Amino acid sequence: MRNHTYIEIAGRKIGPDYAPLVIAEIGINHEGSLQVAKEMVDAAHKAGAEVVKHQTHIVADEMSGAAKKVIPGNADVSIYDIMERCALNEADELALKQYVEHKGMLFISTPFSRAAADRLHRFGVVAYKIGSGECNNYPLLEHIASFGKPVILSTGMNTIESVQKAVAIFDAHQVPVALLHTTNLYPTPIHLVRYGAMMELHEAFPDKVFGLSDHTLNNNACLGAVALGASILERHFTDHMQRTGPDIVCSMDENACKELIVASAEIAQMRGGTKQPAAEEQVTIDFAFATVCSIKPIAAGEVFTKDNIWVKRPGTGAILAEEFANILGKKAARAIANDSQLEWEDVI
Repeated sequence: MRNHTYIEIAGRKIGPDYAPLVIAEIGINHEGSLQVAKEMVDAAHKAGAEVVKHQTHIVADEMSGAAKKVIPGNADVSIYDIMERCALNEADELALKQYVEHKGMLFISTPFSRAAADRLHRFGVVAYKIGSGECNNYPLLEHIASFGKPVILSTGMNTIESVQKAVAIFDAHQVPVALLHTTNLYPTPIHLVRYGAMMELHEAFPDKVFGLSDHTLNNNACLGAVALGASILERHFTDHMQRTGPDIVCSMDENACKELIVASAEIAQMRGGTKQPAAEEQVTIDFAFATVCSIKPIAAGEVFTKDNIWVKRPGTGAILAEEFANILGKKAARAIANDSQLEWEDVI
């Protein structure tokens, strides 16, 4: 039985019955430049993306001074310095949102603090994306849930138990929530993608739309996830791979994004079905299957043996090859010419 679960964001239904939603995450790849961000939006639009995702960083509310001593695995300066360099101020971020929407796409963003969530609330965003690092930040989740907008929640670095607490918050507020499996390494080695974890997430929350937020170097992880039922695919995005932003290494460019949109929609159509002939295969069945035929003239009353009957194409005869053994040893009810397809009334 098909799973008809879906969530809806600004009229776009997302779930197993619909083409996967591909999210182009510009994130902080613009390194604080509104102009670069707009160029990335242009490329995402040309690729056919429906959703552009940003990251909303208000650094003073997001991090304590201790963050000035924490250096991420893919950087050589502190996370505090990176975010200070890459954050857009409120006016620029609003301009970016308006630019995305002017292009006919949806703008969503990940708030990394209460002040960031409040900014997005002022903007009237249609949905919130929540990053893996905030999946167990239950005070922030409560705050975001109070806005009543749909949520896409990444669950990397968390257990089923911690995700259950997060989901319970959104359920209590009757907020639709979709769950993304994630591995938070940039880039993610292919052996750490872990589809098993994604399916464990799906099994634990069968009534939730699920997907993959991916940080590998190509589309393969996302496409494999679609075959397993994923309805949302998120990858970092850039207009070209020569940019120097923090997540460029694991980003898709315009061509890769376009390919992901087309290929994921195709793979989604390949899902489901049962192991029985499709009605459309009948035209092939007619010539490809074998039926029981005479290979010599057979007299009335003659016993059927392997010397006078065999199985041959096409499949348009009355007695399929699977019945051959049951015909052997029985007798012909009438005279049968050579190279004739046997009928059941020919057998006694």
